[in-house]
Amino acid sequence: MKTMTCKQLGGACDTKLHGNTFEEIAQQSKNHVAEMFKTNSQPHLNAANAMGTLMKTPGAMEAWFESKRKEFEALPSDK
Repeated sequence: MKTMTCKQLGGACDTKLHGNTFEEIAQQSKNHVAEMFKTNSQPHLNAANAMGTLMKTPGAMEAWFESKRKEFEALPSDK
């Protein structure tokens, strides 16, 4: 099991997300952002807008995703 924060994934807070794979953490991140949208969290809305801009550039989202996957893989396992 490894841990990444919302901020590490381009978000706006220190909420910790845990998973055995990067895909698990990515799904938790999506769920977290959806919850933050429901509360109209402006910092999270701003972060989501930045991600939306990134998605408009061909290949940028894939490169970002791969860099975050490598960051996850380099993390030590939780104790």
